[in-house]
Amino acid sequence: MFDVLGSEIARQILALASHQPLSATKLAEHCDVSEPTIYRRIHALQEYDMLDEQMEIDDDGHHYKRFRTNLEEARFRIEDGQFSIDIQLKKDYSDKFTDFWNDLEKGAKDVSNDASADSRPDTSSSSDISGG
Repeated sequence: MFDVLGSEIARQILALASHQPLSATKLAEHCDVSEPTIYRRIHALQEYDMLDEQMEIDDDGHHYKRFRTNLEEARFRIEDGQFSIDIQLKKDYSDKFTDFWNDLEKGAKDVSNDASADSRPDTSSSSDISGG
């Protein structure tokens, strides 16, 4: 995580994407680096959930990704010979509700699948394949 935040480009991405979601192309233009460089930093930031990805569809039906900052705060602490970092991520309430609802639906499907599996008659058969 320290390596990721130590990158000037990663910090620029976080700052730029905190104002509004931006495409990798726009981020590359603002940072004055190539898109492959931007994508490497994007993937590193996403590994630590500091950057969210949104799929956008334009009027012509073309799909593209835009990125927004998910990092709200990072605090570094040195105390008693230890170095630590405290990361606080922001999450919209609508995102939290969607995550909750998806988990609830997944749990209901799991319970339904378990119940239907328990009510099915056992039609399996065993056979001796040892040849003896």
